Amino acid sequence: MSSRTFLLSTSLLALCVFGFQGASMAGQRGQENRPAQREERPAQGREGRVGGGYIPQHGPPPAAGRGGAPRQAAPPQNQANRAPERNTAPERNTAPERNTAPQRNAAPERNTAQGNFRDIPEHPNAPHVHNNGEWVGHDSGRNDARYHLDRPWEHGHFRGGFGPGHVFRLEGGGPSRFWFNGFYFSVAPDDYPYVSDWLWNSDPIVIYEDPDHPGWYLAYNSRLGTYVHVEYLG
Repeated sequence: MSSRTFLLSTSLLALCVFGFQGASMAGQRGQENRPAQREERPAQGREGRVGGGYIPQHGPPPAAGRGGAPRQAAPPQNQANRAPERNTAPERNTAPERNTAPQRNAAPERNTAQGNFRDIPEHPNAPHVHNNGEWVGHDSGRNDARYHLDRPWEHGHFRGGFGPGHVFRLEGGGPSRFWFNGFYFSVAPDDYPYVSDWLWNSDPIVIYEDPDHPGWYLAYNSRLGTYVHVEYLG
């Protein structure tokens, strides 16, 4: 091989190596300048949290359509004033329709009347309030026998204040009789299981009016996010 051919081959090889290294470095610089992709995480809805100091702005709405007077069916139309309908089309023996759409397993309804309040696995199995203001469990209506009082407001009405502007600290007692700021209350007997984890000498409590059950209030524990029916004792 002549020296001229050798020099030409060496130059071509050097150009190829230089070009390969340049392309590799350019690719690395492109990776460095590319913005890093953030990991997408599913957002947790506000209703996913309960308690933790959250205080609802208002109490629950009345339980619409539950426990009230039964709805009356619409009166039948006057058949005497209507001309008989004519069926001119011959009847056909059609095959029954086939439902080809796959059936979905619907989520079971929450039966709060039987004490099933855990609408989400992490939530307490007690009447509670979501951090979006939704009251869970107050839907049994006015005719719920568990909260019937023969003499509503027997000890008068609570005048200490309602809602988030009036947060009280429990000062002692228990379900049958507890107090704060000189006001005394008792928990409805059917709600005793829902206060087993209350701290009776320190928990923050907010009182709301009960729109469905005369003579009762709702005591909300903002630490736990749970609430119970309470009667004012004076």
